[in-house]
Amino acid sequence: MTRFGKAVLAGVAAIGLGMSSAQAALSVSGSVGGAPTGTIRFNFDDLPLGTAGGASTAVNSTDQIIVNITTNGQAVQGSATGVYAAPFLSGGNGTGFGLGGSNQADGVNATTYLTSGSTGSVAAAQVELVLPFSATYFGILWGSVDSYNTLFFYDGATLVGSVTGSDVTASPNGNQGVNGTLYVNIESTLGFNRVVARSSSFAFEFDNVALSAAPIPAPASLALLGLGLLGLGAVRRGRRARA
Repeated sequence: MTRFGKAVLAGVAAIGLGMSSAQAALSVSGSVGGAPTGTIRFNFDDLPLGTAGGASTAVNSTDQIIVNITTNGQAVQGSATGVYAAPFLSGGNGTGFGLGGSNQADGVNATTYLTSGSTGSVAAAQVELVLPFSATYFGILWGSVDSYNTLFFYDGATLVGSVTGSDVTASPNGNQGVNGTLYVNIESTLGFNRVVARSSSFAFEFDNVALSAAPIPAPASLALLGLGLLGLGAVRRGRRARA
């Protein structure tokens, strides 16, 4: 696997969850830049801290995502050693995700974000996002990317595809600093209306979700390649492992 590209993700199986699956192609591009223009943006700052979840309203529209949290997933702020670490904002990752669509400042994320917890500790631990419409684009501020972090995309009960930390970067080692958080743009050839975040170890931390029902505008949109989409990996510099 090179540092500059990854193979097309297609025909994802139902991973033994008893769900049907569909033939889908997902393109994955991780970078320090933020979401493209024209997307609906959610920062989850209106959620209560803890496991309650609830409806989160977009900062630039009236659309809402329903957040369902299964213990030991949580809405949190700050960091807790060995349990969760706040994502790091840099290079435009927070553009348009502040109050009323303003920009968030660079540095450690000081606002509310979501953590999946660990299925290694609680088998059902996860965060589920029920989307307001069928989307083909999903953007996410993915903190301290680990190989054991996974996003699952569903159309109702049908699994459309999945993306792991290893699909995002060649070295998903849990770096909690500026080089460890990426803004990840994901496009699908099939629509999806539910996204589930799980992690087999602590934890999958994320914030600043963006949605679109149409292909994202160039240059962020990736070109169609054959029957699938070419996934571009993030260019990464030196990293240090999660403490």
